[in-house]
Amino acid sequence: MHPFFEKFALHHEKEDYVDTINAIEKGVVFTGTNLWVLIIAIFVASLGLNVNSTAVIIGAMLISPLMGPIMGLGLGLGIYDISLLKKSGYNYAIATLVALTTSTIYFLVSPINDAYSEILARTSPNIYDVLIAFFGGGAGMLATSSKQKGNVVTGVAIATALMPPLCTAGYGLATQQWQYFFGAFYLYFINTVFIAFATYLVTRTLKFPIVAFNDVHKFKAHQRIAGILTLLTVLPSIYFGYSMIQENRFEKIAHTFIEKEAHFPNDYLLQKTIDPKQRIITLVFGGEKINDTAITRL
Repeated sequence: MHPFFEKFALHHEKEDYVDTINAIEKGVVFTGTNLWVLIIAIFVASLGLNVNSTAVIIGAMLISPLMGPIMGLGLGLGIYDISLLKKSGYNYAIATLVALTTSTIYFLVSPINDAYSEILARTSPNIYDVLIAFFGGGAGMLATSSKQKGNVVTGVAIATALMPPLCTAGYGLATQQWQYFFGAFYLYFINTVFIAFATYLVTRTLKFPIVAFNDVHKFKAHQRIAGILTLLTVLPSIYFGYSMIQENRFEKIAHTFIEKEAHFPNDYLLQKTIDPKQRIITLVFGGEKINDTAITRL
């Protein structure tokens, strides 16, 4: 192999397969310390969302153990380990239920019910969130299976942001704002599916040993179900991503239009409001009355 391409090789840094699998399996189970750390992390993240503090939210993401069962799902699918797959799925469901309940209880008792920017940012997922989760999950699995782990897993925890969407979903439940609940929970589900999918792909790329199993057809069926679930998860995000691009485009063109065209003699612009969803521009001028002909021409 050419020395340049040798720089991209992974085999000389690869951790022992058994050690990697054991490390992921340890983080799958939610009992005792793991469960209490999750509850505390949820409270911290909910507080961060409640007071609109990015630093507090990042802190919650760093201490959250939610990545464990999600990577376990991808690994279980990748090495054909039904037992690990079931255990990861069960613990993932438990962790999600406990986290959602904890955040809902917090927002029910909190006197602050305003939806600040940190909450609103988690209610409109799109295709870019899919890409973040996919590449973040891939980086996390590569780091876990390497001897050079560094601080990649920490970065992945921040980038994929599993905690804030769950807490935002709890906020939506507590305040009965269902658009927030469904939007945030969909973002959480996107992160789950594509972190697991990336973990699966890295597992197969690094040729992790397959666990011996008897029912090949049953496991192939599980793989097909996982594939269909991945496809169904990504489709709405493509639509939302397209809508976001269109809205950004409208907003950019609207600003240019206002700057170049929205001028009237003896008048000055007091306020401008651009609503990209409804495709409406509202302008408030001060000065002389603007006649209907000028408005129509604009």
